Amino acid sequence: MCGFIQRVTDSPAVIALLEEVGLQQTIPFFENEKTDGNVINFYPAFGKIASKRITNLIVSPSTTIDATWWFDAKPQGQELELGERTTFNARNIDSPFWKKAITHRRGVVVATAIGESNPSSAGKGKSHYLIEPKNGAFLLGAVYRIFSNGLYSCAVITRPPVEGFSQFHEKSIPCFLPHNKSVIEAWLHGDANYEVEQLLTTPKIYTDLKVTGVKTFKGAEPLGESFSLSAS
Repeated sequence: MCGFIQRVTDSPAVIALLEEVGLQQTIPFFENEKTDGNVINFYPAFGKIASKRITNLIVSPSTTIDATWWFDAKPQGQELELGERTTFNARNIDSPFWKKAITHRRGVVVATAIGESNPSSAGKGKSHYLIEPKNGAFLLGAVYRIFSNGLYSCAVITRPPVEGFSQFHEKSIPCFLPHNKSVIEAWLHGDANYEVEQLLTTPKIYTDLKVTGVKTFKGAEPLGESFSLSAS
């Protein structure tokens, strides 16, 4: 499960990564992000709050959208009505529910941190982990929907956990994307292809990660020393 995404809005690493993977046309959208501070925290739309969006979800080399982080939705006037199905993550991607989006409507989330949780080893509650790329930014695969009223919803794709990651979430890992121009171009192309199939069937960690146990994601108060998880 990926239930928290953070982006530092003035991060030079975000701009450098966009340039590296051929998404430089989207840079002005990120440079113009508005926030009360220099950090944006994204959470899924629990509580059926359709205004909880991931901003600047990249859907083409020159286009971003703001999409409600809850895929199951329908248009209701000028708003979205969210469904009961828990769909902030696209996990069972072989299901017909996800087929159209996985095949034709893939996007890229740029992040400087994510949050994962696992049952506590003490047997009570959950342990929370803030996961940051050591190079400052990473890319996550997502899917999105377009509605008749011009609004969007989305979900972050998750896959079975790779070795070492299950200690942070026992069931899944976000679909990390490689920092590779041709692969990102294929991902955003909109049709199924071999490179996309490999990304979905063979999940990997493409950059070294720093993992910190925290009390809460937003506060990021560390509960101990950080440790490293190497790229796979």
